[in-house]
Amino acid sequence: MNPLWEDGQEEVAVYEAEQKVDGEIRRFVYTQATAKEEFNQQYNVRTDSLERKDIFPVMRLTQLYSMPGTAYPHHAQATLFFRRDQPVVLHKLTASVQEWAGNVFKAILDDGLQYQQAYTSYHDGQGSGQRVLRHNVLFEDALPYTLRSLDFARRPSFPAAVYELQLTNQASRPTLYQAQVRVEEGAPTDTPDPAWRVRVTLTDARQNQYWFAKAYPNVLLRRTTWDGRTLWLKQVSRRAAQLSSTPAAPDSVTTPSASATVVKG
Repeated sequence: MNPLWEDGQEEVAVYEAEQKVDGEIRRFVYTQATAKEEFNQQYNVRTDSLERKDIFPVMRLTQLYSMPGTAYPHHAQATLFFRRDQPVVLHKLTASVQEWAGNVFKAILDDGLQYQQAYTSYHDGQGSGQRVLRHNVLFEDALPYTLRSLDFARRPSFPAAVYELQLTNQASRPTLYQAQVRVEEGAPTDTPDPAWRVRVTLTDARQNQYWFAKAYPNVLLRRTTWDGRTLWLKQVSRRAAQLSSTPAAPDSVTTPSASATVVKG
């Protein structure tokens, strides 16, 4: 496992984002943070004490944004965790969306045999409840992290069961796609820096694409989806991992390309 993630810092990637809502393109800032943490088994959360005997390392992926709305902004945040040595297997996920009309919350936990999902929604026909989801699957929310673990140079192509996005304002049973994942050389015009392109074909009519930098740690440079959600990397930084709500300011800035800035804390 690469020692980059053992330095107590987190990677913070900031994107220019677009999403089509009711036929209108809305533009906003989307942030994704990746860091190593220590969990304890008793509470299955980040531990406050490293003296405990039940701690284990995880990787945290946080995704958050606020999107302009007609009357009130749409706030969303998802936090995903993976055991440090298992980047493909989701360990835990929480996702929440706050809108003018109400809140939607979802939590997914791996019990070792299957995924247990709890949810609460303001939509009629959904309300609050629990359900069981299949194990040995991927989650669309996790792909910006999980796909980074691919051996890109081998250009793998393989089938994968993928649950649809959880960071949404709906809490109905998620669609499970029988997808095809394929790695290709990114075209020079696709991104400012050399990249691998990963196509995730969900159905014949639905395809998402991800561009990852060729240089380690293979940061996500760009994303497009079948339903009009796009991300373009604006800036990526490494800074002290945030264990509280107090923001950390970057120290210095270097610019590897015209469109993306790397900030090193």
